[in-house]
Amino acid sequence: MKKKLLWLLLAGLLALLLVACGGGPAGGPAGGPEAVEEGGGEAAESGGEDTTAAEDESPQLAETLSVYNWADYIDQDMIAAYEEEYGVDVIYDEFSSNEDLLAKLQAGATGYDVIFPSDYMVAIMIDLGLLHEIDTSQLSNYGNLDEQFLDAPFDPGNQYCVPYYWGTTGIGYRAGHPFFEENPPDSWAYIFEPELLEQYADGGINVLNDPRELTSAALIYLGYDANSTNEEELMEARDLMLNAKSYWKTFNSDDWGNSLLVPDEVVLTHGWSGGVAAAYWETYDEETEDGNWYYSIPEEGAVKWLDNICITASSEQYDTAMHFMNYLLEPEVAGTITNYVYYSSPNNAADEFIDEDLLNDPSVYPPSEVKEKLVWLTEVDDATSAIYDEIWTAVKSQ
Repeated sequence: MKKKLLWLLLAGLLALLLVACGGGPAGGPAGGPEAVEEGGGEAAESGGEDTTAAEDESPQLAETLSVYNWADYIDQDMIAAYEEEYGVDVIYDEFSSNEDLLAKLQAGATGYDVIFPSDYMVAIMIDLGLLHEIDTSQLSNYGNLDEQFLDAPFDPGNQYCVPYYWGTTGIGYRAGHPFFEENPPDSWAYIFEPELLEQYADGGINVLNDPRELTSAALIYLGYDANSTNEEELMEARDLMLNAKSYWKTFNSDDWGNSLLVPDEVVLTHGWSGGVAAAYWETYDEETEDGNWYYSIPEEGAVKWLDNICITASSEQYDTAMHFMNYLLEPEVAGTITNYVYYSSPNNAADEFIDEDLLNDPSVYPPSEVKEKLVWLTEVDDATSAIYDEIWTAVKSQ
């Protein structure tokens, strides 16, 4: 990876400036799981006893393991390395939103073993009985994780999942665009206000094809709680999105970086921090020492999220799934994936394997002043969830 992060530093300085100017808020099996060994790691301890299996006592791994993850959210070399070292064939599939993941499981898909839902979706899946309980004392690499990401409200005690990566949702915009040169997007208004949108819509605008993410951005812009249950506020957010929709070119949360940003199919996107960072480096020019895409966290605030590694309740490969989970928590594996996906790792032990520029980049690891403006998406009740569904149907169909 190159050692220049001008766009990231600009984004970080912009976020800090906005703050300074007073901007607004940003089931385990019977008897418990067997010990899982991490290759080369130290023995995990539970109740003072060594619970890590010895090399010749490691659990019998399955021939195949089915993994369902977000699009472009792992370094495939790490998958290949796992397959080669442990002789497990990893069947890998991708989804584009938490709702797509949930719908697939609720529709009866039972072939998946390891999945990666976000914070609020973990709570929903626990309630629906879709996740397998785990025993983190059997993960020799669990201690690598930063305590601030453990024991989260959506999964107290990490009974079902462990943290994978975290990041923010903001605005990516084309460097060098005449309008953005004078007016860098520092507000959600650049996604929702027609008088602004008409200045650059002919170049193309993308929004994430994700109902909670897009609706939360509208709510935050309007000054409301990103997890609002107030029907009037939600209808106002719906109308805001409908008024802006005609200016949007695409709803894409799958391959938006490679298919839209890199080839300049759009000039502005509602997007995840790492996706914009990846587009920056894909378009990096050695002569100008710059890339084509910058990232901004709007002054009104934004969503922060934590994706998690979980095992499905229907999995018949529990031991192998736990083994793979522990593998992803290995410091070098986690650090290598960070350098690929450009998202923030909750794995402290991975820091020595993460590119120094990423560790020091405020858009990847935001400073405390910016963190104060970030909010979690949380589970809403069934009645409110139905309203969110109605809003999304209206926005996508009209």
